[in-house]
Amino acid sequence: MPRPSKRRRICDLPPCRRFEPCGAQEESLPVILTLDEYETIRLIDFLSLTQEQCAIQMCVARATVQAIYGSARAKIARSLVMGSPVEIGGGDVVLCERGDEGGQCAVCPGRGRIKNGRNTFMKIAVTYDNGQIYQHFGHCAQFKLYEIEEGKVVSTKILDATGSGHSLLAGFLMMNGVDDLICGGIGGGAQVALRGFGIRIHGGVQGDADEAVASLLAGTLQASDAPNCSHHDAHHGADHVCGEHGCGEDHDCHCHG
Repeated sequence: MPRPSKRRRICDLPPCRRFEPCGAQEESLPVILTLDEYETIRLIDFLSLTQEQCAIQMCVARATVQAIYGSARAKIARSLVMGSPVEIGGGDVVLCERGDEGGQCAVCPGRGRIKNGRNTFMKIAVTYDNGQIYQHFGHCAQFKLYEIEEGKVVSTKILDATGSGHSLLAGFLMMNGVDDLICGGIGGGAQVALRGFGIRIHGGVQGDADEAVASLLAGTLQASDAPNCSHHDAHHGADHVCGEHGCGEDHDCHCHG
């Protein structure tokens, strides 16, 4: 008797369920992208998770994710080449449960615990270097993680992110259950990935890491949630606009978190 398949966990439904090509010569049958296939595209291609991280998030084996992801890519390729519409729906999935208060996810990490309409437990990560806030998110080798309960720091630890790669740091923080990030400079692409996980960003912050966390908890932290590449001027001059050079393989760009 075959083992029943495990339902794949997805964190949200797609904002649009149908895509149609413009200028197609004749009407064709739509390509059906299942919800679990859509989720692998969202997690791996959009949020830059590894297949292993995607598997953990969807509560399935890595081999299962590889198969789902391969099927999804093949269907998207068929749509592009053949000019076929894409419809998203179906699949053996289960949607993340939502908490009764605040619309918080009760299953995924990095969402806090809600009690009486407010967070009672949360995790704050700080880009970290010898007690100070490290200024370049995309090249950060360590984060200091603060666990907060009832508005107070109850524990801290250092997370070694070496080997994660700057495009995977958002997934690394998600896997460690981070709710808020305090950092210095951070690029727009990294911000998109972090927000996709519901991680709040407090950028452009300098100085002592512990003091920054205390200020955040007190509601007095001076920070920005806009992409911040101001340090880039030191490498390219004041007239350089971040993102214009295209960053070829031989270019050592230090701001594209």
